[in-house]
Amino acid sequence: MSNRQPEARLEGLWSDLVPVGAPEGLVASRGTVLGRIRLTDAPAEATLDDATPLLTTHMTNEHVRPVEEIWRTALPVRTGVAGDAVFAEDGEHVFYAVRLGPQPVYRSQVRELYENALRFTWERGYTDLVRMWNLIGGITSPNTDGLEIYRDFCIGRAEAFAAFADRFPQLPAATGIGTLSPGVDVCFLAAKPGRAVHLENPRQTPAYKYPSQYGPKSPSFARATFLKDVGAPGSGTGSLFVSGTASILGDDTVHVDNVALQTEETLRNIEALVGGDNLRAHGLDGAGYDVKDLDQVKVYVRDAEHLPVVRNICESTLPADTDISYFNVAVCRPDLLVEIEGVCR
Repeated sequence: MSNRQPEARLEGLWSDLVPVGAPEGLVASRGTVLGRIRLTDAPAEATLDDATPLLTTHMTNEHVRPVEEIWRTALPVRTGVAGDAVFAEDGEHVFYAVRLGPQPVYRSQVRELYENALRFTWERGYTDLVRMWNLIGGITSPNTDGLEIYRDFCIGRAEAFAAFADRFPQLPAATGIGTLSPGVDVCFLAAKPGRAVHLENPRQTPAYKYPSQYGPKSPSFARATFLKDVGAPGSGTGSLFVSGTASILGDDTVHVDNVALQTEETLRNIEALVGGDNLRAHGLDGAGYDVKDLDQVKVYVRDAEHLPVVRNICESTLPADTDISYFNVAVCRPDLLVEIEGVCR
């Protein structure tokens, strides 16, 4: 576990990234659990486990270890069930998780799932979407109509955001990544209004402006979201949630078939995204990070034989106390070999 966990601050959200089944003493105990994402060897329906929302998704195999991401808050938490979804809220933040089983075509079911989720969070006043994860089985495989599943998914998600555009005009940080079983797992964090600032990357075309060659509807996410601390919403203190980032310049995949160069380019993209110049360009004076500030890192590697190369580059770039977990899953384009996400605090 990283020594850089912000447990002394306790103003907002923070997380532990620990092996599944880790001894209790390894898991930070301060604060209250808001939600858990278990990345393991089989999927399961979203549920309340010991009165805590738990999303379990199939992300590990013999090449990588199962881990659990545990989101915490300093505030008292209320949990519940909303249809097929589970949630927890603390008056400042909400965690929401739901699973959609395998579908021959995903568009309409994804739209309904997202509309239910957006309606839920809006009605409870959590109108700053902060961070979303879309964990998609067979992400680059065809659906029964022959359309790539990720593109199919993006249609439904985009239609839902369009339906709620007057209430959620800005898109949050997000990851869309493959899993090892059919179906789609979705979870997100949202906050009460006035604290979220969504960022784009000066090296990349905004995903929601991608040309039609990448699908009928562009992906619906920002490159990062900065969440200001609860006690200081007007300041530059808070947490920066970095979306799943890959070796893309403009809207083009670069370094095709070279995993080392793709990994290095991905880290350069993150460096540009989190740096002070980019944050100031988005109105965040006094904030700014280096790629070495990235923590709670999840690294997605398409091909198992590339894991040692990617691991070596990441662990030689990031500090020794960085929490890093690796996953052997497909990325959202067939020519992307690696994707990286994390949090800067």
